[in-house]
Amino acid sequence: MTTEQSWQQRGSSFGRGAQAYDRTRPDYPRESFRWVLGEEPRTVLDLGAGTGILTRALLADGHQVSAVEPDDEMRELITASAPAANVHAGSAEKIPLADASVDAVLVSHAYHWFDPEPAHAEMARVIRPGGTLATLWNLRDEEVPWSAELSRILADEDTGTDPQTAAAILLHGVLAALRGNDPERLSGWLRDPTFGSRFGAVEIGFFAHSSPQTVESLVGLITSRSYYLNCTPERQEELKEQIRQLAATHPQLAGRAEFDLPYVTVVFKAVLAS
Repeated sequence: MTTEQSWQQRGSSFGRGAQAYDRTRPDYPRESFRWVLGEEPRTVLDLGAGTGILTRALLADGHQVSAVEPDDEMRELITASAPAANVHAGSAEKIPLADASVDAVLVSHAYHWFDPEPAHAEMARVIRPGGTLATLWNLRDEEVPWSAELSRILADEDTGTDPQTAAAILLHGVLAALRGNDPERLSGWLRDPTFGSRFGAVEIGFFAHSSPQTVESLVGLITSRSYYLNCTPERQEELKEQIRQLAATHPQLAGRAEFDLPYVTVVFKAVLAS
């Protein structure tokens, strides 16, 4: 299997872990999407909506939301948990919405799976002139020692990730480089992010938050990740045991029934030219 085929297989693996994904993945802090949308109600497309984690947050903040998701199992969860949303089968490269029909497109943890050129064209098509495109990623804050140790356990996740593409945001250590605005430690899309010629300059925002965890919920979180879902059964068991050992022995976690997993939501946004 080629690196590209392996990456595509990872991208299509979430459906079989949809319930775990929805149960364990962190929310997005309100401040992160209000930085994009403001406080007034908007018409928003949640593109590559997964199980609807961001969809539900947008609805709760008063927005009119359409959710587009290609995976059947994940889309069923959106329909069940967010009945006020308009839910559609579709993809970034073929969005089933009319021209100039939304004020903004938000993409949470899916943009790195898109084919950039056709996806940018489609997103520009459905956004009204002067509207906004934004991508949001929840990244573990590795400045916290136990979170850094978790990243060491999961270091193999980086295998197959092209550092020249937007997927590089998932590489361990990237958050510190972005926060420090250190171009020497960044390459490709992250050094010069763009959503194509139809959009203006990209701005970046950082929003710290945390997700409460137990040992078993932390294990569940890791088992929802595409890397884990494509590991051998033997490697899956090894990872689960390493995470339990981390929780049992690390000075910041040992003896604690509950603890917070620190995140930073990183948001890239740009305005569609009028």
